[in-house]
Amino acid sequence: MNLEQQLIERLNHLAPAHLEVINESAGHGGYFPGKESHFKVTIVSEVFAGLRPVQRHQKVYAVAAELLSPGKIHALAIHAYVPGEWQGEAPSSPECAHVPKA
Repeated sequence: MNLEQQLIERLNHLAPAHLEVINESAGHGGYFPGKESHFKVTIVSEVFAGLRPVQRHQKVYAVAAELLSPGKIHALAIHAYVPGEWQGEAPSSPECAHVPKA
């Protein structure tokens, strides 16, 4: 099972109403086909009700901890919402400074 699939499996423990995991590795320096190092997660769950943004991130880190070790996921962008906050779209990711410009 690849890292993306493992991440999705773990995030499903947070009972998401919406879950989107995007492998953004190709937009970062040192990319090669099949590399899995940078991910963007958009997750909507009632589990986050009453929590501050940092506490929501801590919940995500807790379920993904094993995957955030050296040689696995290097960067994880997290957009965590409760259903009433979700507007149907997460913010765009910034461009990586280490990618050669065209």
